[in-house]
Amino acid sequence: MIPLDTAAAANRRQATITDIKAMRLDDGFCVVRIDTDAGISGYGDCGPNDGDLVRAVIAGQAAGGGRLPHLSLIGKDPLAIRVHHHNMFSAYPQRRPHLQVLSGIDMALWDLAGKLLGVSVASLLGGPFRDEIELYSHCPQGDFTDAGAWADRVAELKSEPFGFTAYKVDIHSCLGLHMQEYVPSLSPGDIRKVRRSYALAREHFGETDIIVHCHNELDTPSAIAVAEAVEEIKPLYYEDPLQPGFAENWVALRRATNLPIMTGENIELVDQALPFLTRQAVDCLQPDIVNSGGITGTLRIAELASAWRIPITLHNVNGILLNMASQQLGAAIHNCPRIECTRGATRLEGAVENPIVIRDGKMQVSSAPGLGVSFDDDWLKGHRFAGEDWWG
Repeated sequence: MIPLDTAAAANRRQATITDIKAMRLDDGFCVVRIDTDAGISGYGDCGPNDGDLVRAVIAGQAAGGGRLPHLSLIGKDPLAIRVHHHNMFSAYPQRRPHLQVLSGIDMALWDLAGKLLGVSVASLLGGPFRDEIELYSHCPQGDFTDAGAWADRVAELKSEPFGFTAYKVDIHSCLGLHMQEYVPSLSPGDIRKVRRSYALAREHFGETDIIVHCHNELDTPSAIAVAEAVEEIKPLYYEDPLQPGFAENWVALRRATNLPIMTGENIELVDQALPFLTRQAVDCLQPDIVNSGGITGTLRIAELASAWRIPITLHNVNGILLNMASQQLGAAIHNCPRIECTRGATRLEGAVENPIVIRDGKMQVSSAPGLGVSFDDDWLKGHRFAGEDWWG
């Protein structure tokens, strides 16, 4: 285990950042690349953002083109990650989508640091605590009130080779709604649909853990009613029933149910996590590295949560870079028992070596330098978004 501060002490100013580039791929997600005069580059995931927007953010806030050129990363030591994080996130507040872009840059800095020093990001973060990390994944959509459909759905999941032991089951499929469609108030009939859907899920999943998965759709009375309706299935978590940011209704929900409550994929930086912890409103936080301030920002959330003895999971539905970043950060955090993972994670393309390995519901933690991702340039060129130039 080689913490970054220790490893970097003898290697300060051995490399200099020379450029920051971005390119949008045909899956809609944008990748950022930090180049150095050492001939080594680091990569980060900036989420589903337009390439021109990402490049504008880089030019204005990370490459010195804005009103604070002295905060530019260009010409700076790439190992000074804490300094760069402060300058990007704290010198003047940034919010999404700018925050996603800057989170991607922070991710790329950690990747670059690991490559320059020849160690994994998990090692730089003081870990790993574990060599494999437990996963939860996603249940296919459809009619959740149909018993026959549940039999087919669970048979499909159990036939897959990954061995996931927990799945998210989406409330919008219980209600026949679109994902993230706001529902002002659920009727008694809606609650009966919810109760039946999750009872069928438990019946067919057996001992497999179930996460009651919302997308912040519900008002407070409806969230409390759903909690009562699903209590008998003993879910692993009740996720995101209320609005993304903290308000007192999270405390009202906490007082009304014994279900383990989880939220956090949309919280930005440690300041948005703090009220959930100080008010003891949730049982688990689920930050997303791309949304929450990069690896540095998400690590701070995890460290803060540990002071309240609160675990974190990591929201992870992007491509190869977020998967590997989540794996590395999750392995290095003692209070991260599991992370999210899409069912197609092992089929992610673009990397020429060190593929993601999932066995028995766990992802193997890479020990390769940085994030452990080496891109196939020919693949990247062939999967650019329409009209996107090679690295901008």
